[in-house]
Amino acid sequence: MARGDLTLFQEFVDQLGQQVHDLNSDTLKLGIVDDTITPAAGDSTPTWSDYSANEVGTDGNYVAGGVPLTYAGVTRWEEAAGVGTLDADDISIAQDASGFTDGYWGILYNDDAVSDQAIAFVDLGGPVSEVDGPIEIAWNASGILTIAVS
Repeated sequence: MARGDLTLFQEFVDQLGQQVHDLNSDTLKLGIVDDTITPAAGDSTPTWSDYSANEVGTDGNYVAGGVPLTYAGVTRWEEAAGVGTLDADDISIAQDASGFTDGYWGILYNDDAVSDQAIAFVDLGGPVSEVDGPIEIAWNASGILTIAVS
């Protein structure tokens, strides 16, 4: 897996069918964890609580539970010609001398789902450090994820 790769949890597909996620209105967050845990696409029923014990420190500009996704510059969820796309603004965490130094994975999860079900994870190519400089996570120009009917 390469730095920046976004991997969907396999369970997410089942959760879509069970209406666990409303991608148009639920609060989605990106929590950052260290390398003492490694997420995998096949993790069984992944939730934020499966990873949160390994969350990076919150002494700097990163807050416990992760960064809520925002949608000021993009259309959050849209369908066009049989392709559904989820998008969000890029994430920026300002540099802070008191911040974390050990970020390895971003866990995208649904904070409004009953169990905070996880959707996907991104390889940050860690360790990334809030002490060394701002943390920038730029989503793909075509969106965070797309679901296409062919």
